Order: sequence, then C-alpha cells, then structure tokens
Amino acid sequence: MSFLKRHTTDFTEGPYFSKILRFSLPIMATGVLQLMFNAVDGMVVGKFVSDAALAAVTSTGSLINLIVNLFMGISTGSNVLVAQYFGARRSKDLNEVVHTSVILSLALGVIVLLVGQFFSKTFLQWMNSPEGVIDLSALYLRIYFLGAPVSLLYNFSAAMLRAVGDTEHPLIFLTIGGVLNVFLNLFCVLVLKLGVEGVAIGTIASQFVSAALVMGLLFRGKGPIRITLPELKIRWRKLGRILRIGVPAGLQGVMFSISNVIVQTAMNGFGKVVMAGNGAATQIEGITYTAMNSVTQASINFVGQNVGAKKMERVRKGAWICVGTVAVIGIVLSLITLVLGRVLLGLYTNSEESIQVGMTKFIYVGLPYFICGMMDTMSGAVRGLGASLSPMLITTIGTCIFRVVWVMTLFQADPRLEVLYFVYPISWAITFVGQIICFIIVRGRMNRRLMNVPKPKHVSGGETTA
Repeated sequence: MSFLKRHTTDFTEGPYFSKILRFSLPIMATGVLQLMFNAVDGMVVGKFVSDAALAAVTSTGSLINLIVNLFMGISTGSNVLVAQYFGARRSKDLNEVVHTSVILSLALGVIVLLVGQFFSKTFLQWMNSPEGVIDLSALYLRIYFLGAPVSLLYNFSAAMLRAVGDTEHPLIFLTIGGVLNVFLNLFCVLVLKLGVEGVAIGTIASQFVSAALVMGLLFRGKGPIRITLPELKIRWRKLGRILRIGVPAGLQGVMFSISNVIVQTAMNGFGKVVMAGNGAATQIEGITYTAMNSVTQASINFVGQNVGAKKMERVRKGAWICVGTVAVIGIVLSLITLVLGRVLLGLYTNSEESIQVGMTKFIYVGLPYFICGMMDTMSGAVRGLGASLSPMLITTIGTCIFRVVWVMTLFQADPRLEVLYFVYPISWAITFVGQIICFIIVRGRMNRRLMNVPKPKHVSGGETTA
C-alpha cells in the first residue's frame, strides 16, 4: 500500500459520524492554524506599527476573497470529480483530473497575480478606502498577490488530497509554513523596521514553503493521487468537467464576496477606528468559520464519493449529519468567542473604541454564525451531487442581491452599525432554506434516474449534473 493510500478515507462504507469527524478535525486544525498565522499580520502591525496599518491589513480581506474566490471556487470542480472518481474506483480518470488541475491552478494563479498588480488601488478606491489607509492597503495587496500562483497551487492540491480523505498532510505542511510566517513577520517588522510590506513578504514566503511541501508529497506518491512530469498536461474533456462544476462555484464565491465588499464599503464610511475593530473581529470570527468550513468540506467529499458509488441513501444521511454537526460547532465556538471577546480583541488593538466595535459584531454576527455554517454545508452537499449552477443562483439571490438591497435601503434610512451587521444572519437564513430545497430536488432527480437506469459497471463522476 502506498504512502498516500494509507492516509485516504473511504466514505462509501462504514460509520457516518466518526468518519466525518475524523475527516473534519485535521481540516479544522489546518484552517484555525492558518487563520492564527494570518492573524499575526494584523497583530504585529496593530501592536508595533499603527491603527492605520492594522486597518490597511485587516480591511483588505473582503477584497482578497473577492479576487481569489472565483479561482479558488474552480478547485471545487477538481475536488468533486476526484471524490466521485475515487468513490467509483476509476483511477485513470482520477489521475487525469489531478494533472489537469495542477496546470490549471498555476495558470489561474498568474491571472490573479496580474489583476492584483494592476488593479489593487482601483478596487480600494471603489471601496471608499479612506486617506491614510488606502496607500498602505494597496502596497500590502500588491505584495500579497505576488504569491498567488503558489497559493492556488497549494490550495488546489490540498483540495484533491482531501477529496480522497487525506486531511493530515495539508495540516502538517500548513503548520510548517505558518510557523515560518510568524517568524518572518516579526523579523521584518521589528528588525528590518518594515510595516505592512513586511507582513506581506512573510505571508508569500510561507505560501511558497507550503506549496513546495505538498508538491513534494504528490511527486513521491505511488497511488492515483500522484504527479509525474510526463503526465503534466491538460486533458480537455476533464478540464471541461472541472470548469462545469467549478466556475459556478467560483461565481458563487464571487457573489458572496461582492456582498461582503459592499458591506465593507459602507463600513469604511465610519472611519479607521471602526474599520480596525471590525477587521479584528472578522479575523477572530474566522476561527469559527474555518472550523465550520471543515464540515462543509466533509459534506462535499462524503456526498461526492457516495454519488460515485451510487449509494444515495448514504448521501442523504451523511448530508444531514454534516448539517447537525456544523450547527453544534458554530454555536459552541461563537459563545466562547463572545465570552473571551475583549481579551482576543486586545491582542489586536489598544483602542477601547475599536474593541467595543468588535464586541458589537460578536453579538450581531457572531452569535448566529452557525446559520452560515449550515448554509455552506448544505451548499457543499449539493455540489457533491455534481450540481453547481443551482446553489450559485440561490447564493446570488440570498446573499449578494439581498445585501445590496439592504445596504441601499434600510441602512441608508438608518445608518447605524447594528443595522449593517444585522444583514448577515438574515441573508444566511434565506440562503440556507434555498439550499435545502435545492438539495432535496437534485437528490430526488438523481435517485429517480438511478432507479430507471440499470447500474453500469463503472460510474462517470463527471456526469452527475442538474
């Protein structure tokens, strides 16, 4: 048995909850560590540079997500196909998807790099970034996006490892890169006396290390998740299937991020003190989101593998177990965040006003955050079925359009911070209901199709669309 095969998880057999939990915990730890390492960017500049530097670093998150999510969403196509081919035991098709995805990730990374270099300041101007912050934000973004090719390469590769149940290696690699990030941030700011550019340099260096480690693993592997230089080429049919699932997923991420950018734009109108407090709270809440997102990843891969194996009853049960699990995780972590809120915010800033802004966000956005987790997990289950356009349209209506209307109407009539924050839980609830309906319809349609068609020897993972 190969090195990689020993770390795979087969969701098509055996217990539900224990496998989902065993799969999710390393992803959860990976995500939390990544956020903690990224949070060092804000902590270092907030404590040792200025509140303006803190606002510059933390307020760019929504813009970074907007640009990156389109391309990272495409990795969902690779993830779903790898999971389905793994569940169907189609090693040749799985191998072709892996090699195609590696080339695709590098190409998309170059596009992100170019967009970041030429349009960062323009985007910040559109977001109404204030004087004293905008130049620092633009500098941070331009350096940050230099690492886009290796960042996307790592994330695509990690997603494919997770699709076959290997969640341990991404955790190890990210930990190594993250520790390097912390030391480089402190060195660049405290020793070299660099500001936001110092933490950006530390970030891209850590991304390069993580990407190098994951590629080393894939080149050494002997199972289907293995890369060889002669095989590194585009398979156009596989690319088409990746894009058919991935592009709508990426557009969904963009729609979600656009709504966050619009809210951030309204937030910027309150000034840098509010921006700093909101940005710090957002990074802290990211721990809860990342923990919940690990279950979302489990739902994609659990459903995908069982679709490949044509085990639709396991699809139904597994999806709902994931939704229940993510709700519990979200509620517990949100309560812990609220209790420890002032201590955590104090790691970012010494400003009492900024800390109070962060506490306000914990109440209005943090406490109902579990709804966001349930929404994402159900959307992931739909994508695991192979449907991608429907959840994208639901998210567009339930998040982007709804939030734009909210900001342009209710917030304009009552421009208080609390009114701006309240849009989040309402939009999550609307979208979650829509994703439930979508899952029931798509799964029912697929079930009827499987009942009417004799079961073939092999399952084509790329044909499960709705």
